[in-house]
Amino acid sequence: MSFLITILAFIVALGILVTVHEFGHYWVAKKLGVKVLRFSIGFGKTLWKRNFGSDNTELVIAALPLGGYVKMLDENEGEVSEAEKSRAFNRQHIAVKVAVVTAGPAFNLLFAVLAYWVINVSGIEGILPDVGDVAKGSIAEKSGFKAGDKLLSVDGRTFLSWGQQRLYLLTRSLDKDTVIFEIERSGINKNIEVDLSGINLNKITSSVMGRGLGLYPYLPPLKAIVGMVMDGPAKISGLKKGDLISRIDATNIDNWSKLVEIIQASPGKKISLTYIRDGYEKKTSLLPESIASNGKVVGRINITPYVPPLPEEIKVKYKYNIVDGFIEAANNTYVMSMLTLKMLYKMLTLEISSKNISGPITIAQYAGYSAEAGADKFLMFLAIVSISLGILNLLPIPVLDGGHLLYYLIEAIKGSPLSDNAMYVGQQLGILMLLGLMILAFYNDILRLI
Repeated sequence: MSFLITILAFIVALGILVTVHEFGHYWVAKKLGVKVLRFSIGFGKTLWKRNFGSDNTELVIAALPLGGYVKMLDENEGEVSEAEKSRAFNRQHIAVKVAVVTAGPAFNLLFAVLAYWVINVSGIEGILPDVGDVAKGSIAEKSGFKAGDKLLSVDGRTFLSWGQQRLYLLTRSLDKDTVIFEIERSGINKNIEVDLSGINLNKITSSVMGRGLGLYPYLPPLKAIVGMVMDGPAKISGLKKGDLISRIDATNIDNWSKLVEIIQASPGKKISLTYIRDGYEKKTSLLPESIASNGKVVGRINITPYVPPLPEEIKVKYKYNIVDGFIEAANNTYVMSMLTLKMLYKMLTLEISSKNISGPITIAQYAGYSAEAGADKFLMFLAIVSISLGILNLLPIPVLDGGHLLYYLIEAIKGSPLSDNAMYVGQQLGILMLLGLMILAFYNDILRLI
């Protein structure tokens, strides 16, 4: 069922975002007097087609849902009657061409603003911004954070929930900036200055608070209840989902962290494990695998914890009014756009690993996760991917919208369009670049799966 939800969510997400992008091109072209011949969602074999509008435009749904296109009347692509030449795309002023090409990415960004706005005014769920743990030796500990601190703001940006400012912090981390946290400790407000230059950007992704700073929210301790058993020592020993592990050798286990600590300290060493199943105490023995982790060998038995629903007392739900919600939505879109651009720049300058590039497999996985988590999470996923789609399409790579804009810039400078040969060479280079990027993205996806 999860697999089916993932596939369906991926197709729906692609369909929505491609339609938004291509509708931007279509709508602006129509408004500026350009005739649109076809509006296609997907490539390849036509699955469904109908004609609409005063220009009898073809609306097509095609078999391969990995994109789409808007085909406009153009003398470079076929014969155009004398009566319609004024509506051909190639005959338009360069400003019209720029507007039509820019409209696709622009509509993706506008869609993100709309999606964030809906989320903001309908309500956002999270957990309280209370510090539960500060990792030893971390940036947070060196800066002076302590367990029990309540996060109030960072650089004047309010924390209404724990993860609210993670994208802002990630953006500032890319610039290796210093930020000012305002916290409440024992009823007294104080400021803490945090230098972000020591963060390893290749290891944090969106978990900048935890893996980056070493700040973790307060969460009730997890009981040592088995959530999932994978192939390995635990499965061989007979452990099952729902088993409550109460003792390892002579040591009592009262939470999941204690269980992990002992198992990691026992690579290749036989241990006796006591657990409770259906009210009865049982025993088994197993031999933890030896694996390399952060430069040392640790033990692993291949189980995951059962994570119960969060208790109501640590949950928080907040919403904005219509105006503030829109302002916050525009700000979210801006921050995410800047983050995307900075990540791309850092990859080009080799400051960040290209392993951060995700392909269709990873995107499909997150589409499924967000769809299962609820409509608001799926809408947020759509907003983030829509921003990425908009920004990536503006890159000056031939065959992308940004490549066409580059051609128009050259045309404006030299006073005439590029030659057909130059356009052809540019397109071939663009296809090669996109093919290389796609191969890298698939490679990263497969590595993550492995």
